Amino acid sequence: VSGNIVRNNLVIDVNGEYAENHMNGLYLLHGQDHCDNRTLVRHNEPNTNSNELYKGILADHATGVFNGKIFVAQKAQKTNAFQSNRNLLLSNDANIYTKPQLEIFADDVKCSHGATSSQIEDSELFYLQARGIGKEMSRSLLTLAFAGEVLDKLSDRNKQFVEDKIFTTLGINI
Repeated sequence: VSGNIVRNNLVIDVNGEYAENHMNGLYLLHGQDHCDNRTLVRHNEPNTNSNELYKGILADHATGVFNGKIFVAQKAQKTNAFQSNRNLLLSNDANIYTKPQLEIFADDVKCSHGATSSQIEDSELFYLQARGIGKEMSRSLLTLAFAGEVLDKLSDRNKQFVEDKIFTTLGINI
């Protein structure tokens, strides 16, 4: 999704026993873009599963927000719920604000959440450059690899569309 300001609100109710929810998100921000992602996954029945992975690639002066909550009701015993927000900052001026949350009222569950924000490591660039790959190509390959975990879950057609969008937006030539 492109645009100066974008807000995504997703509310998922995992209502059926043995129901599963898998959410994968990828946001690509550049320029002055601002994207606010808010997710709420509510486990209302026992023996439910959810897995949420949101990844962000932020360049220039872009700002991203991830505010995700997993809610587990008291009767939702044996719930497995996992949430992860990972971000790659491609400039020193890009910002990410991330707030993963768990609200658990059941006592027999497996739940976790986490968030990371990082830049491309010099050691990663060095590894590729030592093998004859130029610096910009190395940055491009590492950025694409970062997105790969989400891209691999897409159909070939959609994967190609998103990869092309990443290439165009970030000026990547592979």
